[in-house]
Amino acid sequence: MMKEGTYNKNVVVVIAAVAATGGLLFGFDTGVISGAIPFFQQNFQLSNSMIENITTAGLLGAVIGAAFTGRLSDIFGRKKTILTAAVIFVVGAVWSGWAPNAHVLMYARLFIGLAIGISSFSVPLYIAEISPSKIRGRLVSLFQLLITIGILVSYLSDLAFANNNDVESWRPMLYAGVVPGLILLIGILFLPETPRWLISKGREEEGRRILKRIEEPEIVEKSIQQIKTEIEKDKERPNFSEVFRPWLRNALIIAVGIMFVQQFVGINTVIYYSPKIFMIAGFEGARAGIWGSVSVGVVNVLFTILSLFLIDKIGRRKLYFIGLSGIIISLLALGLVFALHTQLGDTGKWLAIVFVWIYIAFFAISLGPLGWLIISEVFPLRIRGIGTSIGSLSNWFFNGLVAFTFFKIIKLFTVHGTGIITQEKLYDAATNSFVTKAVDNGNPAGAFWFYAAIGILAIIWGYFYLPETKGVSLEKIEEHWRQGKKPRDLKE
Repeated sequence: MMKEGTYNKNVVVVIAAVAATGGLLFGFDTGVISGAIPFFQQNFQLSNSMIENITTAGLLGAVIGAAFTGRLSDIFGRKKTILTAAVIFVVGAVWSGWAPNAHVLMYARLFIGLAIGISSFSVPLYIAEISPSKIRGRLVSLFQLLITIGILVSYLSDLAFANNNDVESWRPMLYAGVVPGLILLIGILFLPETPRWLISKGREEEGRRILKRIEEPEIVEKSIQQIKTEIEKDKERPNFSEVFRPWLRNALIIAVGIMFVQQFVGINTVIYYSPKIFMIAGFEGARAGIWGSVSVGVVNVLFTILSLFLIDKIGRRKLYFIGLSGIIISLLALGLVFALHTQLGDTGKWLAIVFVWIYIAFFAISLGPLGWLIISEVFPLRIRGIGTSIGSLSNWFFNGLVAFTFFKIIKLFTVHGTGIITQEKLYDAATNSFVTKAVDNGNPAGAFWFYAAIGILAIIWGYFYLPETKGVSLEKIEEHWRQGKKPRDLKE
């Protein structure tokens, strides 16, 4: 528990940084599977279909975790909920690394997915409630930044342990998740509960003591009164059916639609399967594929930082169209590289990685942050929690659908005779040795063109449905829906 004392503006930054480690873990456990896939696929002799099942298991767990976290955090508190996520992260990392077969690994990923879902909801909520109003936006955005850093750290971790001659080098990759898990677990033990939750449970003096440490002294009592007012309003809980009222139809379409677009331009095929994609492109060995993933992680972090400066300067709508245009062009080019892989030869693999970088850069400055921002703006205050939850669950559902279908889409759109053959070392348990086999990976060109086609449809959808919320008050947005006006007509 945080010690009593006088106000210190740096305390809340430390608190938020420790809590945001949950975002780093979110990113780490989302990204770490990508580098491990080529190794445990060899180790357990798995089909691409089984790889999709293992990857999707973590996302299914995230959906379950996110669905129940809101209610549990209200009952037990924000701190205990994050503490639970930290324990699951640690246990899940050990369980995943130990897994003796593919089915146990799938269950372990399902389990660790619960922590991903819990942290995706509870950590931003904790930071928002513990932060002074003046710097709340910046501190909450720290969570999103740490997710991208976590993905990069997972790629670097994968690279450190990758050994083309050791079929079980995927195990230490997954065990490595114990380290950030323990950092969060130990760190959260020393952090306070949020003042808002404490006051909601009648523990006003405890809430006041914490506010005196994190909020400017002259506004502590005002903050307590605001919290009490918000709590009273929350007691009038809206009915779930309210979000489906006719005047809110556009807001609902926007929340679900933006998450569909975010996922179905194929972003998580790159996050989860990039080493496999780079190996198909011509990089030899899993280690070379992971090097490609590291470069993707660096680009993702740098352009996510850039997005923090662009999103309020350029505006949501313009950034959406700029980002999507770049995403579509890079996907079309990426598909062309794979379609012409025979003619391009060794040049093809370098073109592939460049176009993936461009793709990631345009995504990171647009659809990445826009999805989460838009769903927090389009719903009225009274049902914002319900609306945001629907948007969040839509994200996880579409995320899982993309991860589950990537190799199936490759197979569906591969024309007979155009599959890319790679020579891969596979582990033969019968002889306890490696054997080199020719593997037909299909051709991902059609899959990338499929995602580009969805991007083109998304531009049309965005023209009609994506509102420009930059500089528009939340009250004005609500009034716009009540008047039955079109989303594209919303202006500053």
